[in-house]
Amino acid sequence: MIPRRAYAKVNIFLKITGTRGEYHTLSSRFMRVSSLYDTLRFERKTTPEFEIRGNFDCEVHSNTIYKAYKYLLAATHSEKLSTFFEDHAVCVEKNIPSFAGLGGGSSDAATFLTMCNEDLDLGLSVDELARIGADVGADVPFFVYGYESANVRGIGEIVERYDEPLLLFEVTTPALEISTPAVYRYYREHRFDPISEEEAARLEATPSREILASMSAKEANDLYPAALGCYPQLKEQEGWFFSGSGSSFFRIEE
Repeated sequence: MIPRRAYAKVNIFLKITGTRGEYHTLSSRFMRVSSLYDTLRFERKTTPEFEIRGNFDCEVHSNTIYKAYKYLLAATHSEKLSTFFEDHAVCVEKNIPSFAGLGGGSSDAATFLTMCNEDLDLGLSVDELARIGADVGADVPFFVYGYESANVRGIGEIVERYDEPLLLFEVTTPALEISTPAVYRYYREHRFDPISEEEAARLEATPSREILASMSAKEANDLYPAALGCYPQLKEQEGWFFSGSGSSFFRIEE
């Protein structure tokens, strides 16, 4: 079975549009980072328990890949799927930093779903896979669709391809693990200021290179000031933009 790449992403812009219960709704441009990816493959094993091989900081049952497996199994009731992972492990070569705003866990989960669907002939459509992925995590549908650039709305479930050239990025990640829930909580308590539908539509129609040329890092990402407030040890980096809830920064590679 062919190994697959699970690419990182950056948020060209990330603007909060409101709330939906406990969640924040957003308008964001996700773009693939073609130079940064994990690699997934399936390998034979001898023990029946679900096994993930790789450098992870969490238990198997907390891993997004395991969560993707459980949701996929619940959606398909596939005996082929459960039998396959009794004698195959999921092997992940990790390169994307965790807790860094680059979507590594979500990309791994999405790539796993796609691999299972294709290699085991589960017969699910991309839309069906994306709906399963949305139960795993908010960023997973973007990675399931495999777009290089897309506008993402709602709580991550609305993904629309944006037709533009893929930009090349430099990415730097401070040695700081950031809690996404903590940053969102700080935003709601101290920085809450959703943008209008008209402003969201304007940003969604604007090419990524133009956005990065015309907006500051704090203007482009509503979570950046919140992350700075929530994590005093996080330092601003002049000329770099902030991805997701952090802690990674990026800029166009010229």
